[in-house]
Amino acid sequence: MNKQSGFTLVEIAIVLVIIGLLLGGVLKGQELINSAKVKNLATDFRNVPLFIYGYQDKYKRLPGDDASADTRFTGGVLATAGGTPGNGVIEGSFDPQAVTHETALFWQHVRLANLAPGSTNVTSLATLSLPTNAEGGAFGLQGAAPIAGMTGTYFACSAAIPFAFAQQLDLTMDDGVATTGTMRAVVTGTDTFPRAVAAPAAAAYATGSSYTVCMAF
Repeated sequence: MNKQSGFTLVEIAIVLVIIGLLLGGVLKGQELINSAKVKNLATDFRNVPLFIYGYQDKYKRLPGDDASADTRFTGGVLATAGGTPGNGVIEGSFDPQAVTHETALFWQHVRLANLAPGSTNVTSLATLSLPTNAEGGAFGLQGAAPIAGMTGTYFACSAAIPFAFAQQLDLTMDDGVATTGTMRAVVTGTDTFPRAVAAPAAAAYATGSSYTVCMAF
């Protein structure tokens, strides 16, 4: 007579409990990772005014626009395209296309002033190693309003942020609405920074979209 073997209800229950615990751990771990990314994205924005006002406090000039940076620092460089050094405006795009633009040299100047870590080598954009956000998108600032309706003196922008992170970032820093407040967003790929003032995204962040998020200071 053959004996048939199988799992008892208790054994199945134990397996299901273990699977539930594992799934819960994975979901919790992903939640912590997502939360850390949003915090990193927020920190990028919070650091920008510290760099600007720290530099102004030390040198009475704007980083990137400092017309004395070449004599102030060993290796300091002045903008030769996309802006006029010393005119009181950080000119150019938050994602500069040339290392000679003021918004690229902003990073060299604040690094030479020991306000931020990073390369000061301006041989090329690659050697200067401009900052990127936690999702690998471009991060920087500009002096012109990047999104319709925004007002301020400086504007920091962070590109290619998934909708969930963009929405949580907006909730953390502002009002959670893409079209109002000091933080606004446009769908990545529809922005025209800084060539023209882009129209804002729909008020609600849309599932599946990627955003360029900007904040006014």
